[in-house]
Amino acid sequence: MNIETLAVDKDIVALLQKQGISTLYPPQAEALPSALAGKNMVLCIPTASGKSLVAYLTMLHRLKHEGGKAVYVVPLRALAREKYEDLKAFESLGISVALATGDLDDSDLYLSRYDIIVCTSEKADSLLRHGISWLSKVKVLVIDEIHLIHDPSRGPTLEVIIARFKALNPETQLIALSATIQNAVELADWLNGTLIKSDWRPVPLKEGVYFEKTILFNDGSTYKVKQKGGEGVEELVTDSIAGGGQVLVFVNARRSAVSLAKRLSTVVEDTLSDSEKKELRSVVRSLQHEEETTAITNELAGCIGHGTAFHHAGLDSTQRRSIEQGFKNHLIKCLVATPTLAAGVNIPARRVIIRDLWRYDLNFGMQPIPILEYKQQAGRAGRPQYDSAGEAITIAKNSEQKDKIFYDYILGETEAIYSKLGSQPALRMHLLAAIATSFVSDKESIQRFIDSTFLAYQTTSTDLEGEIEQALGFLLENKFIEEKQSTYTPTLLGTRTSSLYIDPLSAVQIQASLHQAQKKPASTLAYFHMICSTPDMQSLYLRKGDQWVEELAEQFQGKSLVEQPVPSTSEYEWYLSALKTAALLEDWINEIPEDGLVSKYDIGPGDIHTVVEKAEWLLHAAREFSRMYRYESLSDLGDLIMQIRYGCKKELSNLVSLRGIGRVRARALYKEGFTTVTALRDVPLERLAQIKTIGKTIATNIKKQIGESEVSGNTNLAVTLRRRKRRS
Repeated sequence: MNIETLAVDKDIVALLQKQGISTLYPPQAEALPSALAGKNMVLCIPTASGKSLVAYLTMLHRLKHEGGKAVYVVPLRALAREKYEDLKAFESLGISVALATGDLDDSDLYLSRYDIIVCTSEKADSLLRHGISWLSKVKVLVIDEIHLIHDPSRGPTLEVIIARFKALNPETQLIALSATIQNAVELADWLNGTLIKSDWRPVPLKEGVYFEKTILFNDGSTYKVKQKGGEGVEELVTDSIAGGGQVLVFVNARRSAVSLAKRLSTVVEDTLSDSEKKELRSVVRSLQHEEETTAITNELAGCIGHGTAFHHAGLDSTQRRSIEQGFKNHLIKCLVATPTLAAGVNIPARRVIIRDLWRYDLNFGMQPIPILEYKQQAGRAGRPQYDSAGEAITIAKNSEQKDKIFYDYILGETEAIYSKLGSQPALRMHLLAAIATSFVSDKESIQRFIDSTFLAYQTTSTDLEGEIEQALGFLLENKFIEEKQSTYTPTLLGTRTSSLYIDPLSAVQIQASLHQAQKKPASTLAYFHMICSTPDMQSLYLRKGDQWVEELAEQFQGKSLVEQPVPSTSEYEWYLSALKTAALLEDWINEIPEDGLVSKYDIGPGDIHTVVEKAEWLLHAAREFSRMYRYESLSDLGDLIMQIRYGCKKELSNLVSLRGIGRVRARALYKEGFTTVTALRDVPLERLAQIKTIGKTIATNIKKQIGESEVSGNTNLAVTLRRRKRRS
């Protein structure tokens, strides 16, 4: 279908043509007439088949003709950034685009100035909780990766967002996007939408099993791999790169990703041209010039220099972005990743190798991965404009396993998705939010709210009554809400807990701990242990070599703000996990280098920053509760929030306020006698540049921030004279 036949403004068509889009893919051509007519839609088509463009055009068309706003919801920040950058290309049409993924305790009033808001599901839910008036003007709501409604952590929030928007403005058009949903008919029926389901791909996908040097594909064809030596993965990677393609290899664990990427680097290096090696060295230098580098950084740099890389959640965001960009630029030829990449940004490869179809489960041991997860990984195969076909290949150890993989995974149908809103943590959190924002006020309106969810669509009302009563009972008993004449109203505690976006149980635990802190002085470790003991914090696992945690618990006895359970119980193990996480936070603010934290706690830099980010948020919540109850811990918590944010001792708080000056550079400045930002004034540029970790670029940046635009070692005379005049 030629885009000129679309029922949209000519300027939209012209912009698409400028971007090189002249025709539509078959699924797009099937979906757009209904979407542009304002109908709700579930678009269930493979990766790279153009789902996002359908959503973009629907938003642009509706806003150009009717005004209002559109919200594009994604599960991950990295994905939000990708969609935001896509949509920025349409701003020449007079449509403004904003990205909102930050503070969940902020109403972000500035967003009212924008037409399209790209945000994470948590941010969208937070905006609803703050009762933002412009949300009633939303004409199009896009939910990307709608199959994550099946995810226990993200699913309930997605479901509630949809239900709330449907109630807030029944005219809001819902566009749900996913690559693979078995029971998509159910989802479309719940949304009262049109289902567009297709297997069409711009690059055909062949799925196969590798066994005894031969790949058996699902179209009946076979392919003989000629490379010799090494294991199956190495032979497949060598074969792929020899044909000029890139490879994604999925494994089940971080350690596997690192070790395999290292092993494959010797295979890949020989295929690189001199110019590619030079560009890869540039990527390596950018990684190694970060303020803090770790052993993981060096391992990653070593792989990248040879044309490979590993990718997992333990890497920090800078590292992940460098890898993803290097792969998109065809410099990194082979990327070994854990399944988290399959749900992230779009980085296709000619061949995807799914090495591990089994994964260790803490409760059940080794378990087969879901078919849905396999299909998500396989869907990454095939680069539009580069490949005539994509290949997703699994590896069998024997003929019996080959048959099982072929019929269970390649020919198998993905699992159905189900609502996860029925759990008590999800119900109490979202029911409180609904009451706190006056969305519901009695059992009748609560029932209407629940009836509008996917949970009610898949469950009978009688099955839910007990769960709802239990959640309401918890909220009443802990004084989050009050009941008067059959009407529920939020208390101050309930309203604040909802807007802070934390589990009500976390609020109960924090409140009790803060009350204890008024009776006896609390240490930094005690405050950290308080927040790490809440259900909102995902504590670190205890490992075999963690006897030191039990020793710490003995020393900590009587000092905790949380009651210590009886040893040798599961509750005691959770207590120790929280204490281990609290110890990490204490080491972090004591400026233990990241490399030392990675080694001691057996985690990655990305894990450190995930824990730190959550800790800062929970400390903020604790400070808000201290304000409510006029507790004396307020100043202590304020200092800890700053220290957690930057990972430093209190004495560096002034220096780390400068952009580009983290805890390492701030400590270097402090050791040289520059203990505050003011102390940096009138200091020659060369003097600052000589300080370890600073250099001329950072020194120049410091000077600009403090109003001294120096280009040499001499202080700008005019600036100095003006400053002296002000002082006098």
